[in-house]
Parts: sequence; C-alpha cells; structure tokens
Amino acid sequence: MSIGYVLKRYPRFSETFVVNEILAHEAAGRSVQIFALRSVEETHFQNIISRVRAPVTRIPDRIKGIDEGWPQLAAAQAIPGAWARLADFPEASGRDILQGIRLALECRDRGVTHLHAHFGTVASTVARIAARLAEIPWSMTLHAKDIFMDYAENRNLALKIAEAPATVTVSDFNRRYLEDRFGHPVTRIFNGLDLEGFPWTAPPPDATEIVAVGRLVEKKGFHILVEALRMLQAEGRPVRARIIGGGDMQAELSAQIADAGLTGVTLAGPLPQDAVIAAMRGAAVLACPCVVGDDGNRDGMPTVLLEAMALGCPVVATPVTGIPELVDGTTGLLADEGCAASLAQAMARLLDDPDLRAHQSRAARARIEADYDVTRSAAALRTIFDRLAAPVRGAA
Repeated sequence: MSIGYVLKRYPRFSETFVVNEILAHEAAGRSVQIFALRSVEETHFQNIISRVRAPVTRIPDRIKGIDEGWPQLAAAQAIPGAWARLADFPEASGRDILQGIRLALECRDRGVTHLHAHFGTVASTVARIAARLAEIPWSMTLHAKDIFMDYAENRNLALKIAEAPATVTVSDFNRRYLEDRFGHPVTRIFNGLDLEGFPWTAPPPDATEIVAVGRLVEKKGFHILVEALRMLQAEGRPVRARIIGGGDMQAELSAQIADAGLTGVTLAGPLPQDAVIAAMRGAAVLACPCVVGDDGNRDGMPTVLLEAMALGCPVVATPVTGIPELVDGTTGLLADEGCAASLAQAMARLLDDPDLRAHQSRAARARIEADYDVTRSAAALRTIFDRLAAPVRGAA
C-alpha cells in the first residue's frame, strides 16, 4: 500500500501532529507521499520536518481562464470512466474539480492506493474527488476548526462524512458530536507523540515562570491569560511569563500587557521546537486557556498539552472540546473557560505547591504513555487503511 496524505498546506508550523503521524508510518515501513493543495505561507518551520522522507507534490491551484483549465479537465479522459464520474460532484468548485483530476492522475502515475486527508475542508474535498476518479479508497481526520467553526461557505461536511469510507477524529467529545449530528460512525484516534523525542523529567521545584505556546488567535485564550497574570501581580506576586507564538493578535496582546504594567511578561514570537521544549522544561506551569471563539472556532486537542505533559511540565487548561479527556484534575488542573480569576487561582495553586506539580507531572506522563503514543495511534490508523484496501485486493 502507498498512502497519499492530502493537506491544504505543507509544511505548517503548527501541524506537527501530521508530521508525527507520517514519520510513524515511515518507521513502520509504509510508503507515504504528500500532496499539498495551496502554497506555503509561513516562514518558520519545525526541525522535525527534516526527518520526513516522503516526497511532496504541489497540486496547482491557480488556473487562469479556460485556456489553462481545459487541458487539465480533458486529462481526466486518461483515467477509464473518470469523465463520466465528474458529474458526481455538483457541489464542487471548478478549482476543486481540476485539483481532484490532477491528484487522481498523480495517484495513478505514482501507485498511490489510499488517500488520507487531514481536516474536513479543502483537503477532504479534493481527496474525495480524486479517490472517486481513481477508484481508490480514502479517509479523513477531523480536528476542531473544521467541525465547529462557522464558515462562510458550505464545507459539505455532511456529504463527506456520509460518503467517506472512514472518518476519524481526535477526541471522544468530537466523536459523540459528529455521530449525534450526522448519524454515521466515526472512529476516535488520539493524536500521538514520538515519546522518544519527549523524555520525562521531574519539574524543577524552584521554577517560577509561566509558559504558554500557540498561535496568537482568539481560541487560544491568551487574552484571558494576560488578565489572569494581571490579577496575580495585583495580589503582590512577582509574575514571570512567556507567550511563545505568532499571530493576528500580537499587537492587541502587546498593548494589553503594556496597559496592565506586566513588565515580566513577554511575547517571544514563534520558536523552533527545541527552544519550546527547553522553555517547558524550565517552567513551573504551562497555561493552555483555550476558549470557544465568537465564530465557533476552538481547539480540539492542543499538541502543546501533549508535549508539556510528556516532558513533565505541569499544566493548567480549560474544559474545551476533548481537553478534559487528557487533563482531568489528576494529570493537570482545569480552570473555567474564559474566566481569568479561575485561571489565576489554578496557576497560583501550582506555583505555590511543588509537591502537587511533581505528583501531577508523573500522572500526566503516565496518561501520555498510555493513550498518546504515536506508534500506537498511527498503527490504529493503518488498520483502517488496510481494512479499506482489503476488498480491492480481493477483487484483484
């Protein structure tokens, strides 16, 4: 089996969970190829990307008029029966159709026998079209934004879930929501970590710094964190904190920090993974104050929580989507969503109690080892791929 991973953009700074999954497949001896549907927008990338051996094919997405589009459309005739099957996608845009044709041709030429898309947006749209044209199975993993966000355009998620031979998601919360809403079975497979790259160490008992990591966007809740830090400082506590990441809210957060007089709080910008790991190893607390955005956008299972808990860094999070499946009071503390006072109280509790930090650190590592090892997560996904390929092999 040769697996084709269909992604909107590759690489992405924040999507290390996809890279972890691909590396685990490669370590198991599987052939993987990556297909990217849009251009790369970021300038910083994680070091882990250099370990991926899979070739990356960029599917053209900018077609200038009928003179460029027609040759690609006509190319579908090279796949027996594909021309007639183009009528099966009345909801798709012309760009989706042309990319689907190109991807189907790439699958045929490169021997790809299964397509797997991450996210229920354009990647799954094009994967569905290409798989139907090439007559190979496909599957998709849904995360959070693609499930809950109010998009301006119709993502046709109900259609995709109804037609996908297999749909996967990353938490039991998501699975229940999707099954209740759409009435089709969904498989839960947690995102996993390469645990060898995140060895556990006990949290330093004298640590005082609070660290937060993520894109500077509403759903990460960093505006709530800054207010919680202001409250801690107002209590007379010396506050040291770093927020690592970049994004649209940088100017807003910078102004909020300045207005609060938080001289010990810095916006560190995006950092490579080894620097993030070092920050978490030296921290007293990792804060992950996720919220549901005004547009419905939210986190599913933040990778930074997995990483911090694997490393031994104590965590405070909020009960958004699947997070309580990971952080449950024993493995870390939960604060009320959107409540700066609750977040401040939880962070203060950990700052004041090194023994509690040490106890929760050990419990968190045990939870990660039990449920979030990428070796097992990727193996569960390959079981689905193999099951879907079985009828094709049998027919041959």
